[in-house]
Amino acid sequence: MENKTLYVLSAKQISVQQPLSEEWMTQPVLYQTPYNRCIDPSFKDYVSPIEARRMGKILKRAIATSREALTASGLTEVDALITGTGYGCLENTELFLDALTTEGEQLLKPTHFMQSTHNTISSLVAIQMKNHGYNATYAHKGISFDSAMYDAVLQMRLGKINSALVGGHDELTENFYHILKKGGMMGHDDEMCAEAAVSVVIGSQGSNSLCKLVDFKILHQPTIEKLKNITTKYKADYILTGISGNHSKDEAYLAEAKELFSGAALLKYKHLFGESFTSSGLGFYVAAHCLKEGKIPAHLFVDPTDKTDRKPANILVFNRSDGTNYSLALLEA
Repeated sequence: MENKTLYVLSAKQISVQQPLSEEWMTQPVLYQTPYNRCIDPSFKDYVSPIEARRMGKILKRAIATSREALTASGLTEVDALITGTGYGCLENTELFLDALTTEGEQLLKPTHFMQSTHNTISSLVAIQMKNHGYNATYAHKGISFDSAMYDAVLQMRLGKINSALVGGHDELTENFYHILKKGGMMGHDDEMCAEAAVSVVIGSQGSNSLCKLVDFKILHQPTIEKLKNITTKYKADYILTGISGNHSKDEAYLAEAKELFSGAALLKYKHLFGESFTSSGLGFYVAAHCLKEGKIPAHLFVDPTDKTDRKPANILVFNRSDGTNYSLALLEA
């Protein structure tokens, strides 16, 4: 398998920050509430009103970010569409189940059922973009986006594809948020929870790319020694962590990051974008745009005293999910 140079050609997001823009770098939207939904753009430029009536929000967001990412990449089409989602189309799932419990099995709307499956997202994006290439969906909770990106990287290094649009999409209804909070999975301490829609285009050619994708790894239950053996090879200047405000998780997360990356400045992003099952996709997006702009906003530093105006040469996105699954994405200017 050839370890060829890969490039991040574009990355677009719809989140609790201003959609389809990078205003968060200079004028971030700050939240004091623990549960927040996306700030949605006008979708009329991406789907017709007739089509939009039958689509859930997660589908419209996926189409909008995918179209914008493809346009920004300079490509007319990609060889693969790969999506990561923690729980898929939750709103349509809830609508279908609510109707099932109140009306029985007699008058159910087929649209809610058809659009409740996880792979609806990637399939609909392919239909809208008339893409007939490789299409896959990964639903692996906190490493869903990472699994999708890893698939794309492997396919490109094997020479099977030359470009891929990788998406990370999750919606969070109020009912489901309270279920997750009650189960201890989200929303504790100062953790802000939100939704995520991010689309990234990677390719083997990158004349006008955001940055290079040097390496990408996923590890399951690695020992600290194995993590050290891998991370010592990276020599990263900045480490983008996924600390979220959940103190019990963040304490172990930060301790591990400091042990693995002594001397590197630690960064954060979930205080701006929120915790979700595919928030690591937003971390990838944040790192790519920081490298493109050649600066790291002051509000991303975990320790304000680490702040520097030095132009970043590389950023390692260090995702830790449930303390068992890790992903490492090394991005270089």
